[in-house]
Amino acid sequence: MSAALALLVAFMAAELVVGLVARSLALISDAGHMLTDAASIAFALVAMALAARPPRGGFTYGFKRAEILSAQLNGATLLVLAGFFFYEAIRRLIVPPEVEGGLVLVTALAGIVVNVAATWLLSKADRSSLNVEGAFQHILNDLFAFIATAISGLIVLVTGFARADAIATLIVAALMLKAGYGLVRETGRIFLQAAPAGLIPAEIGARLATQPDVAEVHDLHIWELTSGDLTLSAHVFVRPPGDCGTVRRRLQELLASSYGISHTTLQVDQASRPATDALDCVDPRHCADPHGPHYLSPNG
Repeated sequence: MSAALALLVAFMAAELVVGLVARSLALISDAGHMLTDAASIAFALVAMALAARPPRGGFTYGFKRAEILSAQLNGATLLVLAGFFFYEAIRRLIVPPEVEGGLVLVTALAGIVVNVAATWLLSKADRSSLNVEGAFQHILNDLFAFIATAISGLIVLVTGFARADAIATLIVAALMLKAGYGLVRETGRIFLQAAPAGLIPAEIGARLATQPDVAEVHDLHIWELTSGDLTLSAHVFVRPPGDCGTVRRRLQELLASSYGISHTTLQVDQASRPATDALDCVDPRHCADPHGPHYLSPNG
């Protein structure tokens, strides 16, 4: 990631100068995109260093969510830049300026080479992290943008059709919009502590309730602390004479093996009475102030 950062910063500076000389919005927008690429990698590196710090003081989870903050910032910058370049591209479609097609083409071809190298470098990182994936998406979208810019430069050079530059910018902005929306949506789910994609809390709760000696499961919460770091908490009632410790270990093993959830907090108590029907629950206090649905054992 550090090598990719150095490569992008060096080329971004050169591209900005050429874009101003050639009066190419496509090149300038690519340079702006590369600035966000470089920033995304820099943020990712800082966030990774913070996330590696152990929990201490009031930060009982440490700084693991710093990676999600970084990924969300990457997504937000993509959305802001997309809006700006949409506006500028439409303005240039109406009143197209003169564009140096040759400079645009040569610079874009060089940009393709640089971005292929940066994409290859980032592909070696752990892309299961939304933080790293955010940086990777920045670079990958920039690669596609350079391809569009090279085509526009060739069209301007061969035909003199200056609006091709603005059209390429619209393509770049659309790619930014798509990638930015995806990052903001995924990080937003984590900040709102939604259940991780692919896990259905109702299905997990019902399955836990079917395990031997379990009478009821309620207050079930599943969330991600950071990408790939799954956490679950629940209140479990055990049917007498079942052993609470044995049930807890069995449920933790099930959650780890079937759902990949190894960080679990289970409050396990003996049930004081059986549930009379599907609408009842073994803990009257929970019925009065529920924190979500309760899952009764089908065995009563």
